[in-house]
Amino acid sequence: MRHRKAKYKLGMRTSQREAMLRNMVTSLLEHESITTTDARAKALRSVADKMITLGKRGDLHARREALRVIRSKKVAARLFEEIAPRYANRDGGYVRITKKGYRAGDMAPVSVVELVEKSAEKPTGKAKPKTFTEKIKDTLRSK
Repeated sequence: MRHRKAKYKLGMRTSQREAMLRNMVTSLLEHESITTTDARAKALRSVADKMITLGKRGDLHARREALRVIRSKKVAARLFEEIAPRYANRDGGYVRITKKGYRAGDMAPVSVVELVEKSAEKPTGKAKPKTFTEKIKDTLRSK
């Protein structure tokens, strides 16, 4: 019986699933946003939350535990120095999953996984393109 064994299996063996989740959490912490399928995103959420919680703890043992999962020492250092301090006043829920649509090749549901409070990014300076209705309203105002 599988009582109390709730875990996303994702149709693969344990070692494959763990390797995939390690790669995904490393990419998420490096880029702060990745695109993947809905099921993988839900499985990734718990692993990423645990890594950020370890980053908030910040001691040597937490760093070693995080390095067991995170594939890159640079990303692990970034987690402890930049990412975790942003969430010092937050008690969980560090990852947001937003449904994006369906993948063209196999119609798999796709989501964007991102950290909730992204670092302040510089504006690109480009103006947002106007919609058709905004253009019509502007032309009517000018007449």
